[in-house]
Amino acid sequence: MRSYILPAAHLPANTIATSFLAKFQSSGPQSRTQLLDANQLHLLARTLGRSSLDSGSYSHDEGSSNVSPPPSLSTPVPPGYHLVYFTPDFVENELGADGTDTSYNPDSPFTRRMWAGGEVLWPRSADGNPNLLRVGQKVRETTRVLSAEAKTVRKTGEEMIVVGVEKEFSNEHGVAVLGRRNWIFRKALPPPSSPAPSVSSSMSPSTSHLTRASASPISSNGNFHSRTFVQSPVTLFRFSALTFNPHKIHYSLPWARDVEGHKDIVVHGPLNLILMLDLWRDVQGRKADAAAATAEQGGPVPKSISYRATSPLYAGDEYQVVMQDGSDAAQLQILGPGGVVAMKAEIRG
Repeated sequence: MRSYILPAAHLPANTIATSFLAKFQSSGPQSRTQLLDANQLHLLARTLGRSSLDSGSYSHDEGSSNVSPPPSLSTPVPPGYHLVYFTPDFVENELGADGTDTSYNPDSPFTRRMWAGGEVLWPRSADGNPNLLRVGQKVRETTRVLSAEAKTVRKTGEEMIVVGVEKEFSNEHGVAVLGRRNWIFRKALPPPSSPAPSVSSSMSPSTSHLTRASASPISSNGNFHSRTFVQSPVTLFRFSALTFNPHKIHYSLPWARDVEGHKDIVVHGPLNLILMLDLWRDVQGRKADAAAATAEQGGPVPKSISYRATSPLYAGDEYQVVMQDGSDAAQLQILGPGGVVAMKAEIRG
């Protein structure tokens, strides 16, 4: 009897997930080193509109240059800002149709990647202090694939594969940051029946494409704190450039709308992760018991954050980062238009 090997596109999702996990477990962890340069942090502060790395003030006013100069050597990397280092480095012809790098993709058809959530930890030494990443350090990133599991959405019956990845960032003193993230891989979309219209011919003047990026001051009421944001297409493009993220949903309106079915270009999950951490450290930095946190120590650094994305946000959306400060942990939500929860998080200090 002749045997046949099914093409990957026709294999069950659990078979593809098992094969993917076996491949990466057999190849072992992947490591690379990088020098943490000051310019990357400086450009991120510019992109976020923060007046300085350790300041809770923002300045998005037209013509404003109220941003501090590039940080000096040994300046601590604020919590979450490590995400602009160790970016993908693939040439364009190695990218997927949606622009994403395919280094950790399961086999076809599960090639549409989404960052669903995860956790980040900042380990403490024996004396209780964090091991801070600093400008000028040579840092090693080690990536491990932890899991790959087939899932089915109950309401729609859609199959997907959830991949768990761990990234460890170590300097000369040991592990400084440990990040675990879950990527959801959905089936590739069929090509559009007709070419996507160009941006100029398809775009009508809309609030999302006329509104500049903005961020409000912290609003506080007891243990509740919030900050309101609107992200412009320019901000999203800059964040994509800083993280070398070529995923088209963040900058190509025809792709985001006509292929992926979004109403506009999509705000990055990692960008909102940084905004949640910024709100936490800005609130903590204003407390009397945080006065001892000097610039040398880098200000407040949490022990961990766990987070989960639940709904997309788009350029031009006004949304709030809301935090309830507790004795052991802070609970955070990002609320989009209509009060829809876009992301949830818990930060432990």
